[in-house]
Amino acid sequence: MKNNSYFPLKFENDYLIFIDQTKLPLQENYISTDDYNRIAEAIERLEIRGAPLIGIAAAYACALAFKNKNEKDDNYFNKVYNRLASTRPTAVNLFYALKEIEKVYSSIDDINIYEYLLLTAHKIFSDEEKFSEKIAKNGLNIFLKRSNVLTHCNTGALATAGFGTAFAIVKNAFDHQLINHVYVDETRPLLQGLRLTAFELEKNEIPFTVQTDSSAAVLMQEGKIDLVITGADRIALNGDSANKIGTYNLAILCNFHNIPFYIAAPSTTIDRTIATGAEIAIEFRSSKELLFVGDKQIGKESYHCFCPAFDVTPSHLIRGIITEEGVFSFPYNFIR
Repeated sequence: MKNNSYFPLKFENDYLIFIDQTKLPLQENYISTDDYNRIAEAIERLEIRGAPLIGIAAAYACALAFKNKNEKDDNYFNKVYNRLASTRPTAVNLFYALKEIEKVYSSIDDINIYEYLLLTAHKIFSDEEKFSEKIAKNGLNIFLKRSNVLTHCNTGALATAGFGTAFAIVKNAFDHQLINHVYVDETRPLLQGLRLTAFELEKNEIPFTVQTDSSAAVLMQEGKIDLVITGADRIALNGDSANKIGTYNLAILCNFHNIPFYIAAPSTTIDRTIATGAEIAIEFRSSKELLFVGDKQIGKESYHCFCPAFDVTPSHLIRGIITEEGVFSFPYNFIR
């Protein structure tokens, strides 16, 4: 599977280099930094986004915080940890990565802190790449024929490691001649589908059409959609799944039109501390993300706005959850 010359982030010469996703698809700008606070800001600004990629970036940020420190400093570590933990409350991969870093930090002595934390960040990145490959392989099992797929938000390399989650399945299925066409929700209000998924589909030479989020029902009514695959930012033990706002709408539409609706995510996205989606903390974004498109204002700032970043899809609406471990079906029980 090829990926034409772009990368979401990489670690090189003791710097984290990442593409500014807010400038895509019109500009491919890369930022290089060794400042953990700059990485935290990048996560908040959505320059770095996607649950697994957020976790990877946070792990590297923690390591870089100790790049020039040769002794343990618990107060400083807690400051770094809390700064990164405050960036995005819904994406569970962030907290998984931070806890892995914390375990390593707590277990080491005063020397080589940077090296140990950096090795941990590298491992988190490598694990997510392996998960992506396995998700792509497992996802082939949901295709019963050559299909038209609809997806929402962005789930490719720009959201994770490797080729992504739902996008990795799409890419692998296309390579196996199991996909005719991909329909891409624009994904209001920040247009991750229009800006990012379309960018990645074009880079990978997969035929696609972008439509407004509100057009999905018409496409289904006209028989143009065979299945829907999205990602997830947090999955409860019962299978309830939080994903980009608008995902719940798609699940309801699929249920009405008898179209399979799937979630694809690594096992690190499963929050084994919560029983149901009712316990998932939903992030709310600034009203400016609704009232502005880029720098252009399209609504009055005096308007009251409802701006959740995510919604929760009840597990009974999900035909299957695809992880690196396999394809799971309702009723879900991820307790192990």
